[in-house]
Order: sequence, then C-alpha cells, then structure tokens
Amino acid sequence: MSRILKGGLIQCSNPLNDESLPVAEIQAAAFEKHIPLIEEAGAKGVQVLCLQEIFNGPYFCPGQDKRWYDAAETVPGPTTEALTPFAVKYNMVIVVPVYEQDGAGIFYNTAAVIDADGTYLGKYRKNHIPQTSGFWEKYFFKPGNLGYPVFQTAYGKIGVYICYDRHFPEGARALGLAGAEVVFNPSATVAGLSQYLWKLEQPAHAVANGYFMGCINRVGEEPPWNIGRFYGSSYFVDPRGEFLAEASETEDELIVADMDLAIIDEVRRIWQFYRDRRPETYDPLTNL
Repeated sequence: MSRILKGGLIQCSNPLNDESLPVAEIQAAAFEKHIPLIEEAGAKGVQVLCLQEIFNGPYFCPGQDKRWYDAAETVPGPTTEALTPFAVKYNMVIVVPVYEQDGAGIFYNTAAVIDADGTYLGKYRKNHIPQTSGFWEKYFFKPGNLGYPVFQTAYGKIGVYICYDRHFPEGARALGLAGAEVVFNPSATVAGLSQYLWKLEQPAHAVANGYFMGCINRVGEEPPWNIGRFYGSSYFVDPRGEFLAEASETEDELIVADMDLAIIDEVRRIWQFYRDRRPETYDPLTNL
C-alpha cells in the first residue's frame, strides 16, 4: 500500500553580499527572502521541507573573518522560534540549517528539526568538517558530537547529513541502520569537480541504504569571497537511484516531490544489503 510523503527543498541565492553591512542585517535579508518560498511550500501541501546549509546568510567559510562568529545562535533559538509558526500553520516539518553557538567560543554547523505541530525534535551537528581551499570550515566549526540521529516526525523518520558529510558513506549507512526513511543533505558547493560528484554520491547512498534523499544546494555567487558559482541542482532521489524532481542551476526555487515510502520495503526485499552486511569484518574501518 502506498505511503506518500510530499517533500520540499528550497535553494536560494544570498540577497545581500556587502561586507560593509552588519552581520545581523545580512542575515535578516536572507531569512526574509526565504519566507515566500516557505509559504509556497505550505500552500503546495509540502509535509517535510528542508532549507539549504546555513540558510540565513552567505556561505562565509571561504574567508577567516571572526566577525562571522556573530552569525551563530543557540539551537533551539531565535531562528527555530521564528519558523515554528510556519510549521504549525501548514502542519509541516521543517529542517532548519543554521550556525550554532553552544557556549563561549563553541560553534557547530547544525540543522534543527521542527515537527509539524511545532515541537522541536532535536538537531544534527555536521560531523565531517573540511579544511581546504575555499572551504576553511575548521576555523568556524567544531566536528559534531551528536552522532547520526534519526527523528520520528509526524510523517516518517528523517535523518540529516550536511554538505561535506556526503563524501563519507559510513554516516549514510548509520542513518539507514537507525531507521531513516528520508535523508536530507543541505549543502553549499560550487561548480567544478563536486558538480560531477553531486549526482553520483548521493544517489549511491540512496541505493546502498534503501532510502530517499533530498539534496539541496544554494545558487548564485557570493562576493567578496567569489569562490565560484553555487550551481543549485537540488533534487530528490529514490531508493532505486531514480531522480524524482530536480531544480535548475541558477534560480531561486522550491522543488516538490511525492515520495512513496512503501517503496523502501519493496526495494529492500530485492536488494538485501542489510541482511548481507558483515559488520564483524569491519573492524579495520574504525581501527585504522
């Protein structure tokens, strides 16, 4: 029997790319730009909506300017509180990726999960933190310390993996073992080699683990860093590796897909990857 979950992803360009402005003003503009798209999602009956990585501002990690520490907030906190009324209004689960501060000088790249009744369900902290040209994230974020949680929402079990995490299959498997039916990957990635990997790795995770994935990337260019063009191309993919919906490379937009969660059981009965796992042989994966 079908079990349809209507998912939504929002990809968006940053509206204010002016380093002379206060951080709070830049953040407020980014937040407000998302509101019409969130409203559109609600009007279209989206049941689970995910926003892009650090959605309420630019991707500031190409630089190492400590002023961006001012962008961090508690989770739950002001942004989750501001979005809770939209979750309640539309009976919609919202995944909210923000920059989190957890005490003096302690920062994480985080995604909060708000249930359809407005309940704060918890958060995921990005576990894999890159430190490479244009992506100096270790300057801004500690590695996550909450493992790979799966959240029981009003509509199903969801997990979150953030951007660079997608290069690591171990966490993707952990989410599947914990029961995730849909895994969201909010990201900020620019044209180049990663654009090829964008449509390779995550469909592979969906197939290897027998779940749906919703993958989000922002669009546009962001001065003054100018590390390249964020190429959008957000998409949903099913456990067979088939694309259900895909966004453009350039436009601010909401994409929506109907995911039949009943397919998960159907696919797993054919591809018995969980039955045939050999965890007793995997010690070298954690011992090396």
